[in-house]
Amino acid sequence: MDAEEEYTAYVSARWTRLLHSAMLLGCSLHEAEDLVQSTFVKCYVAWDKVTKADDKDAYVYRVLMNTFTSSRRRFWGRERPTDTIPERSSADAGGSIETTDSVRRALAGLSEQARGVVVLRFFADLSERQTAIVLGIPGGTVKSRLSRAMAQLAHDPNLIDLPGGSAT
Repeated sequence: MDAEEEYTAYVSARWTRLLHSAMLLGCSLHEAEDLVQSTFVKCYVAWDKVTKADDKDAYVYRVLMNTFTSSRRRFWGRERPTDTIPERSSADAGGSIETTDSVRRALAGLSEQARGVVVLRFFADLSERQTAIVLGIPGGTVKSRLSRAMAQLAHDPNLIDLPGGSAT
């Protein structure tokens, strides 16, 4: 398989997971699509580096997190008024609207650092080591941020009423 085919296969296999990760980081659907597209464009340009990395997924998620952080610094220039409303996208197959909304609200209540660790560990299903590499922090910091975030989420009123939610 040549580099172009390998890149195409990688993008096809990872697009949805990265899109959902971006949404859980706090992006709207359209922002998440832009973020993931920008991430994959950056990875395409540096595909040699991606393929030589010890862990491709960790490398790509690092690019995603860096691109996300950069996009938040330039927030003022992203929204533009328009006369036409874009078409609505199809419903998310990942769960009910209420559950999705509750999870997004709960994650929004976390600090950006804690949210990043939770999304990378539990949604992107990266290991502690991969999460540490992506965020550029020690593994112990991943564990402590995750522990504090999970304690906060356990008592979050947005999640308590969900099936399997905490009872206080």
